[in-house]
Amino acid sequence: MRVLIAPDDFGGTLTAQEAATVLRDGWLRAAPGSDVRLCPLSDGGPGFLATLRASLGGELLSVTVRSPLGEPVPGAVLVVPGAEGRPVTAYVESAHAAGLALVPPGRRDPAVTSTWGVGELLRAAVASGARRVVVGLGGSATNDAGAGMLAALGVGGPRSPLAHGGGDLGDILADDLGALADVRADLVGVELVGAYDVDVPLLGLHGASAGFAAQKGATPVQAQELERALGHFAHVAVGALAGAVRPDLLAGARSSAPVARLAAQPGAGAAGGLGFGLALLGARLLPGSALVADAVGLSDRIADVDVVLTGEGRFDWQSLHGKVVAAVAARALPLAVPTVVLAGQVDVGRREWGAAGIAAAYAVAETPEQVRESLADPAGTLGRRVERVARTWAL
Repeated sequence: MRVLIAPDDFGGTLTAQEAATVLRDGWLRAAPGSDVRLCPLSDGGPGFLATLRASLGGELLSVTVRSPLGEPVPGAVLVVPGAEGRPVTAYVESAHAAGLALVPPGRRDPAVTSTWGVGELLRAAVASGARRVVVGLGGSATNDAGAGMLAALGVGGPRSPLAHGGGDLGDILADDLGALADVRADLVGVELVGAYDVDVPLLGLHGASAGFAAQKGATPVQAQELERALGHFAHVAVGALAGAVRPDLLAGARSSAPVARLAAQPGAGAAGGLGFGLALLGARLLPGSALVADAVGLSDRIADVDVVLTGEGRFDWQSLHGKVVAAVAARALPLAVPTVVLAGQVDVGRREWGAAGIAAAYAVAETPEQVRESLADPAGTLGRRVERVARTWAL
C-alpha cells in the first residue's frame, strides 16, 4: 500500500517533520510492507520556512528582531531565486517575531504584545532584493492588527502608540497614521502576499479578538476592549489611506465600505489581525496551506498513492477554515484518494469532516487522563495510535 504522510505541526509538541517521522514509523510497525512517503506541511504558522526550504531550497538569511515583548530574538528570511523569469521571492515566518512560543505563559497579554519584529523581518526581506515577499501568518502572541509592524516600517516609529500592542489602538488619531500612505507607496514595486493560517475576518464573533485573544492570555473583558480598539484602528487607518485603497463599486458612496472590505476579507484576522495590517500595505491574502501545498506539489504526490494521512494537534472548527487538513482533503477528493486525519484531539463531528471530504478522523486523546498522557509523551502516544489506524487501513 502506498501512503502519503502530510501533517501540520502538532500544537507545539511536535514539528511537522517530527510528526511525519513518528507517523511513518508507527505505520510501518503495523504494516511493514507499505510504501510510506513523507510530505510535512504548514499553514503559514510555525514551521512555514522549514517546510518551504525543504522543498524549494534557497538561502536562509539570519536576522535579529524584537519579540512580542520587545526583546531580541533570532529570525530568518528565506530567499528563493525565481524560475523561468519569475522574480526572486522572500519568505517570512511571522511566528519568528510574534509567535506565542516567544512569550512565557505568565507574561502573555495581547493588549501589550507587538508585531514590531515582523516589520523588521519585512524590511530585511525587501532589502534582500526580492520583488515578491510572502509572509506566513499564524501562531501569534499578538492582537494589534499589524500596527507594530507598520510602526517598524516607519509609520510613527518606536514612540508611536502603534508600537505597544492592541490595547493602545482605541486612542489612535489620524496624525498617528500620517505616514501610512507613504510607506505603502514605497512598497509599490514589491508584490506582498499574506499566507494566513485561518480564513477569519478582523472583527466579529470569529475575528482576531473574539475568536483568538483568549488563547493569548486575554480575559473576556480584554477581548471586548481589543475588539473595540481594532475596530477604531481599522477606520482610522483606512481613512489615512484616502484614495490609495481601491473602491468597492458595489458599495456605492458609503464611507465605511473600504473599511468593511479590508476588515472582512478572509485572513484579515489571522495572527491577531496581522493580515489586515498587510492588506493596508497592499498585500493579497491567500490561504497558507494552499500556498505551501502548491509549492511542494501536493496534488501530484497524492495522485500517486492509495491513502493520505494528515493531522495536527487539535482538529476543530479552525481546521476547516484554511488549515492543512482542509487543504489536503480538497486535493485528495477529486483524485478519489481517501484522506485520514489523526489529531491530538478531535472536536469536529462526523458530519462536518465528512462534508469536507475527509474519510476518517481519529483522536490520540479522548479523556482528560489521555490528554495528560499525550502531552507528557507526544511522540509515543501518537505512534501507538497510528499503529491502530494502520491496521484498519493497510490490512
